[in-house]
Amino acid sequence: MGKLITLPFAALLRWMYSITGSYGVGIILFSLILKLVLLPFQMKSKRSMVRMGRLSGKQAELQKQYAKNQQKYQEELAKLYQEEGVNPMSGCLWSFLPLFLLLPLYQIVYRPITHFMGLSDEAMGVVREAAIGLGFDPSAGNAAYEQVALTEFVSSHWDSMKGTADGLINVNFNFLGIDLSAIPSSAVSGFRWEWGIIGLLLIPFLAAGIQFLFTFVMNKSNGQAQAQQGSMKFLNLMMPLFSLWWCFTMPAAMGVYWFFNSFFSMIQEGLMGKFYTKKLDEEEAERAAKRDAARQLRMEEAKKKAAEQRELEPKKPKKQPQKPAEKKVSTNEAGRVGERPYARGRSYREDRYDDE
Repeated sequence: MGKLITLPFAALLRWMYSITGSYGVGIILFSLILKLVLLPFQMKSKRSMVRMGRLSGKQAELQKQYAKNQQKYQEELAKLYQEEGVNPMSGCLWSFLPLFLLLPLYQIVYRPITHFMGLSDEAMGVVREAAIGLGFDPSAGNAAYEQVALTEFVSSHWDSMKGTADGLINVNFNFLGIDLSAIPSSAVSGFRWEWGIIGLLLIPFLAAGIQFLFTFVMNKSNGQAQAQQGSMKFLNLMMPLFSLWWCFTMPAAMGVYWFFNSFFSMIQEGLMGKFYTKKLDEEEAERAAKRDAARQLRMEEAKKKAAEQRELEPKKPKKQPQKPAEKKVSTNEAGRVGERPYARGRSYREDRYDDE
């Protein structure tokens, strides 16, 4: 299964090597082609990251407002994302894609015979036996990188090894005087003031430095260049430190790939950041213009209704003044006798018993 996954990558790297004749240049072109292939996905990711960066100010306000209520903060944040049409996961998922490409590339680099050249395990055994017959010692180096050592031996004894197996390639790992099959950590103990050793040790530091610059450019293009929280600063330093450690413990070819991958990513992030910042500015200006136009239309409609009501006001019939209601004499006043308000009954008639 692993060989099937690495097959297209190995074919691409082998094609680049056949064109250039240089393993280092082939890796550089390999990383550039992968960048171009992944560009549509990374453009989608970049658009989402830029939009997320533009919401960082509102997100900070919500975090400050609901500092003591995390559940309410998460609800309001989700509501903000929904109103702005932002999916926070869409930008993160594609950002990790280049890391997964390291796995098949690593297989190609440290197994150049079965993966880079595409030879079978049987053909690998034939090449190995022929090399042992010429003095190759499999136990002399790291067993994990036996194929790398065997490939170097085949290259140095090409006249004798040529034709041992179909598809065997004379691979030259030398790039600018640096052996790309060597591991930088192994050069520390045997350090010498030679360019091959110095250049080998410089690769991890260059990879870490370009990764730091790439992180800075990415945050700035995402609109996150302001002072950040301690956790974010830690994440920004984690990738350069990881690059330093990783490139020290892997063959130098992986360090070259990582350096140029970060270099191309940095250029890509800067260009896409400017493009999407300008595009989102235009979209926001257009939305603001639509909101202003809608508000102006509502104001005009309100003025029109008010004017129509003023025109209809004189035509309405005037209300007749209401007559004051007659004051009824209360029961206690009708039945009053001196200081006694209820001396007489309700049906009292003064002339009831008078004679006709």
